[in-house]
Amino acid sequence: MSDSSHILVVDDDTRLRDLLQRYLSENGFAVSSASSAAEARALLSGLTFDLIVLDVMMPEEDGLAFTEWLRPRNDVPILMLTARGEVQDRIAGLERGVDDYLSKPFDPQELLLRITTILRRVSSAAPLAPEAKIQFGDCVYETERKELWQNEDRIHLTEMEASLLHSMAEQLGNPVSRETLIRDCNISGGVRTIDVQVTRLRRKIEADPRNPRYLQTIRGRGYVLRPD
Repeated sequence: MSDSSHILVVDDDTRLRDLLQRYLSENGFAVSSASSAAEARALLSGLTFDLIVLDVMMPEEDGLAFTEWLRPRNDVPILMLTARGEVQDRIAGLERGVDDYLSKPFDPQELLLRITTILRRVSSAAPLAPEAKIQFGDCVYETERKELWQNEDRIHLTEMEASLLHSMAEQLGNPVSRETLIRDCNISGGVRTIDVQVTRLRRKIEADPRNPRYLQTIRGRGYVLRPD
């Protein structure tokens, strides 16, 4: 996998940026780097990347603002590095479409593990059986690929969104508790994180997210996924 994976490291800290570039290169990845959001934009205009390692705290334009700009244009997975440990800061990244986050200081081996986990999910597409599709209006969820499509367009799902949707799809029509979703999807941050991700999923599959038809809340029991 790593032989052909191209990673973009975006961090204004020259020392950390160089260390990451060297470490990831030694582990078989092709690596490009940028010191700012503007420089990252320039690279993205001419190159295709398999994953972005993005620092949240950068001058002029931080990682959250850059993610918000990027998401409508590109579904490349994003692993965000942050010196902030508060739950609310992590939620802010997830709300904007970050796939995963890692707090500084971090162990390089953990960074490598998180990167390979994200890339494995993205590259693990298998031939799809007809019965492995779930219809939500004009959206289709392909369970074997863990991909969400709207007409001919693939809708980006973060690692956490894909895990949640897949977990609920396995219990189609049956309520799934928040605690079960936390356990099955290996999610940190508690029930608030689950609620944030469900809100994001509703924006992607519901015509009216405020009045959901497909991903519904069952009071006192959790969430249920009901297809057409």
